[in-house]
Amino acid sequence: RAYLEANKLKDGVIETASGLQYRVLVEGAPGAPSPKANTPCSCHYRGTTIDGKEFDSSYSRGKPTTFAPNQVIAGWTEAMQLMTEGAKWELTIPSEIAYGDRQMGADITPGAVLVFTLEILKV
Repeated sequence: RAYLEANKLKDGVIETASGLQYRVLVEGAPGAPSPKANTPCSCHYRGTTIDGKEFDSSYSRGKPTTFAPNQVIAGWTEAMQLMTEGAKWELTIPSEIAYGDRQMGADITPGAVLVFTLEILKV
């Protein structure tokens, strides 16, 4: 909670009603489309814990991933539908709209706040 409270005070951070916090790193192209819940998108992303430990990254694999907003955690589902093609955002996602109280692999602990860089390459 302390991390989220401090993060939302940073310059450029916007918090939605769900608790999702985002900061626009790159604006999408003017007039670019936003995905609907079931629209597949080609994306690059990097996920870390709040202490900076990377747990997943399409950048590290050197290949984008394709998925629709309704195929990922709730925080991404919300963020992706706010983004447009070409946008790159930093997302800070509270556990309630991430993995909740579930352990996911070695690095995502129950109640974890997660930080992602998410880039929509193609809607």
